[in-house]
Amino acid sequence: MKSVLITGGSGSFGQAFTERVLRDQSVERVAILSRGEHAQAEMANRVSDRRLRFFIGDVRDRDRLRRAFDGIDVVVHAAALKRIEVGHYNPTEMVKTNIGGAENVVEAAMDAGVKRVVALSTDKAWQPVSPYGQTKALAESIFLNAYQGRTKFSVTRYGNVAGSNGSVIPKWREILKTSNTVPVTDPEVTRFYMTMDEAVDLVLSTIEDMPATLAIPTLPAYRLGDLAEAMGARMNIIGLPDYEKRHEGMCDGNTSDKARRMSVDELRGILNEDGLHRSGPNGFDKAAWKGPFALEWPHGHCGGPYTVQAHRGC
Repeated sequence: MKSVLITGGSGSFGQAFTERVLRDQSVERVAILSRGEHAQAEMANRVSDRRLRFFIGDVRDRDRLRRAFDGIDVVVHAAALKRIEVGHYNPTEMVKTNIGGAENVVEAAMDAGVKRVVALSTDKAWQPVSPYGQTKALAESIFLNAYQGRTKFSVTRYGNVAGSNGSVIPKWREILKTSNTVPVTDPEVTRFYMTMDEAVDLVLSTIEDMPATLAIPTLPAYRLGDLAEAMGARMNIIGLPDYEKRHEGMCDGNTSDKARRMSVDELRGILNEDGLHRSGPNGFDKAAWKGPFALEWPHGHCGGPYTVQAHRGC
């Protein structure tokens, strides 16, 4: 991997992925393509490396993608509209970015001669009930059914990353600065737990092992009620909206209600380690580069070991 471009690269994942990849001195260029000029400026000020390049652009613009992809070996497609409540009220905008953007990335990558493309997906794409999940499910199909010729395509599917922008832990931490109560849809809701390091590991291993079609991790999960208790918060139960599921899933047999359940003490210990969510400027810890990975590997997880496998037809 000599040159890599990350769409949506000024977001939480893109910044973590960029910092990890720049540790590999064999990488000659890392390009960030995103709409956020302010986020790009902040990232440029924080990450000083002559190999880092920035492009303002939107995945809705195929011509811009073709130009940006010129000379790129690997594209990591992280750009998406991700807010589930935003998608509920703005489904057509979700379609334009998450589905139309996926089409544009595929076509531009093939036109530019990109060697490998890895698209980031979500557990909400499995048996989706929201416009966000539905658009990501269709995006998965676009990538997985693209012509696997000179350009290879793969997809990674996983849940929310702990400590990432807009996720529950930083949101509740901000609320708890001025209140002792956090809004909880349903304390029995379960969600998968994954760190940013593990998300980066998953994408790097998928790049190395392509054409693995669909990479899905097996992760531990937690109850929202247990997370609130671990954070020392009282709960204001607001009810689960129609566009959210009580339990998420990756594929058959891999659902958050059946996954290994993280205890309150375990969650409290992780949250108190501050290194996980606060050490880095971007709100999460960063591990050292470990080199290439096998398609299936045991991985040390703060919530216990997990395994990543290639799946077809989940």
